[in-house]
Amino acid sequence: MERAGVVAVIVKHLRLNVDGLDDEPIDTTRSMLELGASSLDAVEVVMASMQELKVKVPRSRLSGLKNIDQLADLFCGAQPPSA
Repeated sequence: MERAGVVAVIVKHLRLNVDGLDDEPIDTTRSMLELGASSLDAVEVVMASMQELKVKVPRSRLSGLKNIDQLADLFCGAQPPSA
């Protein structure tokens, strides 16, 4: 999937999990926490996005991410989970 599609999936799950973002433009240079997500919301967004995109990323690679753009870049380079 192209990067724009990956960003769209992340933003979709962010809107589903964080109140008040329905009509807000999403600045992907900001973190989910800056956009109003709790840490639990962020985990749900990441897990739901990985499931929809059919990618698997070790938790250790997620901890240093600073914004949605970095998350999208990580997902774009991720390998599909092995069966």
